Amino acid sequence: MKKIKLYFLSAVLLISSCITAQEKIETEIKSYYEDIRFEMPELIIPVFPEKEYSIIDFGAVGDGLYDNTDAINSAIKACAEEGGGKVVIPSGIWKTGPVYLRSNVNLHLLIGAHVQFSQNFDDYPIIDATYEGTRQYRCTSPINGVDLENIAITGEGIIDGGGEAWRPVKKFKMTGNQWKELVNNGGVVTKDGKMWYPSEAAMNGAEIIDNLLKEKKNLTIEDVKPVRDFLRPVMVSLVRCKNILLDGVTFQNSPAWNIHPLMCENLIARNLFVRNPWYSQNGDGIDIESCKNSIVYKCKFDVGDDAICMKSGKNEYGRERGIPTENLIIADCIVYHGHGGFTIGSEMSGGVRNIKVSNCNFIGTDVGLRFKSTRGRGGIVENIYIDNIYMKDIPTRAVSFNMFYGGMAPTEAAAASEESAKAEKVPVTVETPVFRDIYLNKIYCDGADEAIVLQGLPELPIKNIVIENTVMKAKKGLAIYDGEFIDIKNTTLFAEKNPAVKIIQGNNIIFDGLVFHEESSLKIILAGYKTGNIEFRNNQTKLLEEHIEVKEGVGKNPFTIIMK
Repeated sequence: MKKIKLYFLSAVLLISSCITAQEKIETEIKSYYEDIRFEMPELIIPVFPEKEYSIIDFGAVGDGLYDNTDAINSAIKACAEEGGGKVVIPSGIWKTGPVYLRSNVNLHLLIGAHVQFSQNFDDYPIIDATYEGTRQYRCTSPINGVDLENIAITGEGIIDGGGEAWRPVKKFKMTGNQWKELVNNGGVVTKDGKMWYPSEAAMNGAEIIDNLLKEKKNLTIEDVKPVRDFLRPVMVSLVRCKNILLDGVTFQNSPAWNIHPLMCENLIARNLFVRNPWYSQNGDGIDIESCKNSIVYKCKFDVGDDAICMKSGKNEYGRERGIPTENLIIADCIVYHGHGGFTIGSEMSGGVRNIKVSNCNFIGTDVGLRFKSTRGRGGIVENIYIDNIYMKDIPTRAVSFNMFYGGMAPTEAAAASEESAKAEKVPVTVETPVFRDIYLNKIYCDGADEAIVLQGLPELPIKNIVIENTVMKAKKGLAIYDGEFIDIKNTTLFAEKNPAVKIIQGNNIIFDGLVFHEESSLKIILAGYKTGNIEFRNNQTKLLEEHIEVKEGVGKNPFTIIMK
């Protein structure tokens, strides 16, 4: 009997070993397609010839001292010119300058491999690039690819961008000893003593470029060379590439954003660990901008800014490009520190649509689900489906819609206040951002400052938002500013402070099965002349009406209570 079991086990292992990596990925991705609510074509998984090119054969030395820039790029070039294959980076510390990817090449890092990018700014030529949603001059990215097809970065190694040499640091984000050590190691500190920069050029770069733009409309590379230190690059820049696989690698310590696919198609990111110090300025995890047909799954993020972020260009530049981020699945990811676990915006002027996010954990992220924009952006965000999100210890808001985003980290400045929502009405134009048709189901949060804040614009409320089967434990409950056609279904609020619900300038809002943790926290405030058509259905208490406070200025009969 034991022999039969052993034979059976051996057969299973043999069959498992015969399953190719591509077949495994295909099976995984297929499972994520099962319940998406939008049309999305099958993803194309890159396939490479069975040829390997070790960087050692091209003269690379993994001692952490030798400059391997030429060796790594020569291996990539040879691989591409001979039809493609795998460029292998063995165990070791491989110091290098910029790495230029090529079509049909899989850059593969064996376990123990550590690619360490140079901190000499002169190694990174200034180029015409796109950053934060606009066209800008930036230094060349440590890893970059433009107009490529069938590319991959795979393995179990580490890619380190040497970002501490590039990034400014805010004093309040460090301990006293950390700040002292940073300042003693060089660089400059602003006059108010609140921020450290690696050099005066980095500190004064923004002001110098602004002054240059006032003098001349079109700058040249020569114009901006004096402030090279300010032109921090993203670490991995992929522009107009197709059929991309990022698998298994640790990406860390980026000068600016970590991974930035721009106008790409068929992106697969799986089993990644994306890291940055929590204080890293602009230290985003992955920013997917104007891309289509992508999946991010089984990845971990621990970063200094937004972790998993959707973008599509900023203001007029993004609208003229007119390429939305669309057809994207995000699943089974864990986010530790980050300004947002999952984020849309604020540069979303080309639109974001057809996104599914499921089965993710956000642990200690400043905000859990973060939607942000502002007047001037334009763009349409729609058809967003989010379910089974588990959050713990969120410092600010578990769910945040903020159409008054001012460019600050959520812990530095709150979203627009009640007074902002009363701002003078402005006309609706192509510059007005539109957020609509967003569905949140099974969202759980154990600990936050605020549970849910939905804040639209006075001239164009956010609309068609559904939140259902949700449990939130927070100091403050639910607030809606300038929102309409919002359904809150089967939701439990454990709010420590009154009011548990606040609606200001909200219309056509249905609460169906709203549950509070205790009657003493049942305070509900309705305010604003546009507030009306509020329905409370199937709620836990017949005394609900006693807990509703209608402020002066609200129209007659703004709410109804329907009991079954």
